[in-house]
Amino acid sequence: MHSIFISDLHLCSTRPAINKVFFDFLDGPAARAEALYILGDLFEYWAGDDDDDPFNASVIAALRMLADRGVMLYLMHGNRDFLVGRQFIAASGAKLLRDPTLTDLYGTPTLLMHGDTLCTDDVEYQKFRTQVRSPVFQQAFLARPLAARKQEIAKLRAQSEASKKTKTEEIMDVTPAAVEAALRTHGYPRLIHGHTHRPARHEHVVDGHHCERWVLADWYQRGSYLRCDAAGCKSIDLN
Repeated sequence: MHSIFISDLHLCSTRPAINKVFFDFLDGPAARAEALYILGDLFEYWAGDDDDDPFNASVIAALRMLADRGVMLYLMHGNRDFLVGRQFIAASGAKLLRDPTLTDLYGTPTLLMHGDTLCTDDVEYQKFRTQVRSPVFQQAFLARPLAARKQEIAKLRAQSEASKKTKTEEIMDVTPAAVEAALRTHGYPRLIHGHTHRPARHEHVVDGHHCERWVLADWYQRGSYLRCDAAGCKSIDLN
């Protein structure tokens, strides 16, 4: 038995090559796994479950097919698709995970996160995250017409890209103290997360406990996933 983990796919209709990799992945490696965990940013953006874009519908249908084949499917919100709601979850056959989630993965306690809450040095982003994760904000935003929501998202994305150019790489990466705090709070588990687009395996010693941290890769240039079983984890490239 094994489970696989992915994040930061940023799927959208304008990236047909990587979309094909994703659909092939669902029909191949994902279909042979016990469970697939998507740890945030499956989509480039998500304007709301009422967006009936044909590409979005094709992703939902492919996920549903995977779930119907008996693969357990888990989804965690990312910073791009935190508006994924009950309608999407029901249609796709996925189970929504809280961020963070602690699970027993084949005998190893494993903490699952998207990863953005670990970037505590990016104060500007953390303030924005708090704002948009507010139920009051989300209710008001989703009450707006879909076209207006998409325009606002495009505006926010442009502002985000401009802001990144003024920030150092260190600010946009995880803060060591935040990683250590998360590991300490949850009993020194293994940690798997995405968000930073810096795939690697890290080792941390926290209060004398040795912990490993896996950072998942983004899918901008190529697809990849983390395969975990009772013997441990291994990163695998798809294309």
